[in-house]
Amino acid sequence: MIVFDKLWTVMQAQDVSTYQLREKCGIDSKTIRRLRANENMETKTLNKLCAALHCGLGDIAEYVPDEDIQKK
Repeated sequence: MIVFDKLWTVMQAQDVSTYQLREKCGIDSKTIRRLRANENMETKTLNKLCAALHCGLGDIAEYVPDEDIQKK
C-alpha cells in the first residue's frame, strides 16, 4: 500500500496548511480526504504536490507492505 504519512510531515515542516495546499495546487477537499485515508491518487495530483512543496515523490509517499499495515 502507498501511504502519505510523510506528506503531513513535509507540510508541517514547511508550515503549509491544507487550505494553502488547495490554493497552491488547486487540489480540492475531497482529494485531501483521500490523501488522509491513503486512497489511490492520480500521478497528476502527486506531481502537483511535489511541485508545490518543492520535494520528490519519496518525500511525501512511501510503499508499506500490506502485512505491515495490518500489524498496526
